[in-house]
Amino acid sequence: MTANFSTTSSKSTLVLEGRGLRCVRGEKQLFADLNVRVLSGNCLHVRGENGVGKTSLLRLLTGLSKPESGEVLWGDHSITLDPGAYHRELLFLGHRDALKEDLTALENLQMYAAFDDVSLSQESSLAALWRFGLRGRENLSVNCLSAGQKRRVLMARMLMRQAKLWILDEPFNALDIEAVHELQNLIIEHVSSGGLVVLTSHQEVHIPNVQVLEL
Repeated sequence: MTANFSTTSSKSTLVLEGRGLRCVRGEKQLFADLNVRVLSGNCLHVRGENGVGKTSLLRLLTGLSKPESGEVLWGDHSITLDPGAYHRELLFLGHRDALKEDLTALENLQMYAAFDDVSLSQESSLAALWRFGLRGRENLSVNCLSAGQKRRVLMARMLMRQAKLWILDEPFNALDIEAVHELQNLIIEHVSSGGLVVLTSHQEVHIPNVQVLEL
């Protein structure tokens, strides 16, 4: 399959680009000659049936997997040249919530801030958790939270993480209608401030400057 996709924006020069990407899993080719280009202030919504390669594409864009051919660039440079610098600009949320079950919601947020080298006060941490409906649950162990509440902890991390590029794999899973609305607003804020977003979702998203790539 060959597909080409690009978005345009005059807001900034930040660009995520995939050139001639080819992905093979086992003996199956998922896609080939795939070109993706996303600029600041834009959101790319990757759609398709299960098994067509949505998650595989995201893993290529994050650098967690390597393409059979082609390359991924951040700006004018391959992400393989300085992976550390690229990952400092990147927030990736996959299918798994990646939270420490034995830590509280507050401790998880502060732990990630330390990993990300982000200065985060307890007051800011609490405000982020409260924004996403976790008031009264901030000191509960994550293993006591529902799947939707765990996703809300991750939404708080998205708010506090100082990353320009968000790559999100099915971020609306396990969220109720209110939380879906809150997450869409968070993505809108990020895009409006010049950030870039690439996400997969089986549902429609209502975000300005969103373009759709069908795999």
